[in-house]
Amino acid sequence: MEETNSKHKEEELTIEEARQQLEAVLEQLEGGECSLEQSFSLYKKGMELVRYMDQCVDRIEKQMIQIEEREDWDEL
Repeated sequence: MEETNSKHKEEELTIEEARQQLEAVLEQLEGGECSLEQSFSLYKKGMELVRYMDQCVDRIEKQMIQIEEREDWDEL
């Protein structure tokens, strides 16, 4: 159930917010004060954020392509 809530919360994030969260995860991991279990949990969260950000970029690229296809671009 926790994983579902986590995914739902990610879907509400902007890509900038996700990047900030990823940076915070990296700082914690690089700090070296985490237990093995905490490190694994942080790694998992970081990978989820990376996937989410990748999906955001893909979605934006598709929207840009659709806009370009609808517009008649005259050469300047």
